[in-house]
Amino acid sequence: MFHVKGEGISVASQPEGGFWPLEDYGLIGNRHAAALVNSAGSIDWLCWPRFDSPSLFAGILDPGRGGNWVTRPTYDFSSRHRYLKDTNILETIFECSQGKVALLDFMDMTWSEQDVEGGPPGKLIRIVRGLEGAVEMTSICRPRPNYARDAPAIELNGNEAEIGPFVITGPQGWLKDETDMSLSQTFVVRPGEQFYFTLANDLDKSPLASISAALQSTLNYWRNWAETCTYRGPYRDMVVRSALVLQLMTYAPSGAIVAAPTTSLPEEVGGERNWDYRFTWVRDGSLTLFSLLLAGYHDFVESYASWIYNTVNPDDIKILYPITPDGQTTEEILDHLSGYRNSRPVRIGNGAADQLQLDVVGEALGAARFAWRAGLWKPPEEGRRIRDVLEWLIERRHEPDSGIWEVRGGLRHFVYGKAMIWYALDAAIEIFEGLKLEGDVERWREERDAIREEILTKGWSNRLNAFKQSYEDDLLDAANLMLPIIGFIDGKDPRMLSTLDATMKDLVVDGLCYRYIDAPEGLRGKEATFILCTFWLVSALILADRIEEAREIYENLLAKASPLGLFAEEIDPATGEQIGNFPQAFSHIGVIHAAVTFAYFANVGEVDLEEWEAAARTYRGRAREEIRPMSV
Repeated sequence: MFHVKGEGISVASQPEGGFWPLEDYGLIGNRHAAALVNSAGSIDWLCWPRFDSPSLFAGILDPGRGGNWVTRPTYDFSSRHRYLKDTNILETIFECSQGKVALLDFMDMTWSEQDVEGGPPGKLIRIVRGLEGAVEMTSICRPRPNYARDAPAIELNGNEAEIGPFVITGPQGWLKDETDMSLSQTFVVRPGEQFYFTLANDLDKSPLASISAALQSTLNYWRNWAETCTYRGPYRDMVVRSALVLQLMTYAPSGAIVAAPTTSLPEEVGGERNWDYRFTWVRDGSLTLFSLLLAGYHDFVESYASWIYNTVNPDDIKILYPITPDGQTTEEILDHLSGYRNSRPVRIGNGAADQLQLDVVGEALGAARFAWRAGLWKPPEEGRRIRDVLEWLIERRHEPDSGIWEVRGGLRHFVYGKAMIWYALDAAIEIFEGLKLEGDVERWREERDAIREEILTKGWSNRLNAFKQSYEDDLLDAANLMLPIIGFIDGKDPRMLSTLDATMKDLVVDGLCYRYIDAPEGLRGKEATFILCTFWLVSALILADRIEEAREIYENLLAKASPLGLFAEEIDPATGEQIGNFPQAFSHIGVIHAAVTFAYFANVGEVDLEEWEAAARTYRGRAREEIRPMSV
């Protein structure tokens, strides 16, 4: 059994420069907002009341200016933290010469308007419990609203303090430091005693009837949801943790799924590859839905499908959207923040919103086909939206685009993007034939087959003996590992096997896979290995029947997760440290997909797929071994 590491150890001394390793952070949230908490009890990132709201604490991007909220012993201490099993409740244990104390951090899941847009976003709750001895604790809140661009307006009222639109409570009265505009209180906790703090938006005026009841209700919520996972096998701990992370990244009122809850955590320390990921990429959201369906989680389908329907204009498809209609994607640089480990610029908004990336239709329709086969979704309006989207796609299929990696070095005819156009058409054909919907299926079939021939001709490199990144560039791209996964080509086809070998030789270092090397990006600097690409490599190896090789790479990568089982976007192979926005939905998608691929194609673990198989046989009559990998 492969287990999540479970606990991280740290000491209270501030790390050099004040920047904690990403691996030291845990994520808490309530499907409206999320916060990063380190093992020294400091909340260093919180955008409230939504994922894309301006930050209240941004110490992770600038320890001096960004703001934080730390609760810890006043003495030197050591600490370790873990998630309560199968939850998103974070427990930190402090040990010092005076005794031992537990800190529980979570956002409550007890309020009735959780899924209502504009409803109160719940509360962030911090519970301090005495375990041994009499320990003096301190709680210091340094609010820095609007990405530290605004001075906090603080008003005291007994054990409450108003910070503009926010209200923070504690077990006793707050002290206000006018010099640095911070709040603090100190208290002693003994065995059996419990003190609590809350942070809420002023939309939420209702007091909690019982902190213990809120904790128990939240614990039950997460555990009941986690238990619906149908995957069983040696990687279940990591699959469930990844599913819990992906659930945290879903904005409940709209069904949108953010790519990550953070902005500007760099892909290269000290470099400029710093992006805001607090938006919904159609690609990332669709692959998240797909992976959660693979693991047995059905509840995302209706909400995400509704978000797609209400948000995406089939006449002008964007690659990313804000999580609500009033959200902003305009890219802006915050010059006053130093950036994580002095990596500038710090950006909010994302200019990639204006890029053309034709592959996104493929990911969306691939997930739709899977949900339809499972009996969880049918296209509304007799498929009118799908017909409109396909018209948009066919009109543009000969155009170059910016590709899955959103390069800013010029448009290309990317092989992966073309293959995903093929995938979109293939999915639509099956849905329309299966439901006997009205559509130009024969035309779609002709376009699909023509695209396949084009890719096999223009997308192949005799020099590389592999599929190449784009028609224009004779370079390898790990995105092409997806070709057998989407069923474009058999995993054992000689062309795919040689592509796999070339990728292993030139893009893989110590079992970690780069997206590409020396591609025309239009950016300075270099990036590290891409975690999702390594998981794609695992799945491609499984489909090539190279099971032991796949298992070695998979378990090597799982061992590089943070002590809490979290993944950022990338891993530096030289240092082993995680970099990029954290945690990253893409990476946790890969954890689940590879585990289920092991179970389904290599009998390493088990997963309940009878309903998927029944749906596939109903419309296509294929036996188990004939079903396309991503169309299980």
